[in-house]
Amino acid sequence: MRRLLPEPAADTDPYEAYADAPGLRLGMVMSADGSVTDAEGWTDGLGGAADFRVFRTLRALADAILVGAGTVRTGRLGPARLRPDLRERRGGPPAPIVVVSGSLELDWSLPLFTAAETPTVVVTSRAAAERAEVPGPVRVVTAGEEEIDLRGAVRALRERHPRLLCEGGPALATALIAEGLVDELCLNIAPALLGGARHTRILARLPAEVPLDPAAIYLDEGVLFLRYRLRT
Repeated sequence: MRRLLPEPAADTDPYEAYADAPGLRLGMVMSADGSVTDAEGWTDGLGGAADFRVFRTLRALADAILVGAGTVRTGRLGPARLRPDLRERRGGPPAPIVVVSGSLELDWSLPLFTAAETPTVVVTSRAAAERAEVPGPVRVVTAGEEEIDLRGAVRALRERHPRLLCEGGPALATALIAEGLVDELCLNIAPALLGGARHTRILARLPAEVPLDPAAIYLDEGVLFLRYRLRT
């Protein structure tokens, strides 16, 4: 990985480059024309090996990994795992996946809930938690009565998990930004134009413009890795 900003460096270690994790980091990949899904409808192949290296690094640096319920319902999201080298640098097991779900209508038989080395967490409202039967060892965090209070949820999570990473999807990412809860956007831009209305965009509609301050830019295998701090 080559650093372009703030000071050019030919050989940069991703783990050291992203080590100064803020309170809540949003990590996403998109094509150069703004799509977060490839021709098959998934994000997996967009950025190739370079994007995957940073994806794994961000997970290794996080204390908890937030995902939306829609992502979980695809059945493609498994428990977090760490390569031996990242486990050693982290000094422990992987961070838990935290599923944000207003209804808790989830398939509890998925490996995400049954086979996670670090037990999965679900965030929901108090009303939904009372209606659902959440199996052990899944931990439930409630915030809000009938609907999820995202501010309260992030505050409660950070008591045990100071460094949060959100991996989307677009609805959750948009909600967190709209609430002013995201400290840093890690945006990876794949060197491709996909076009077509069928592709998902990186964010849903934001209620207002959100100013960004560029913090760092890296380049690896054609993928641009941008770090923005969000102004609050």
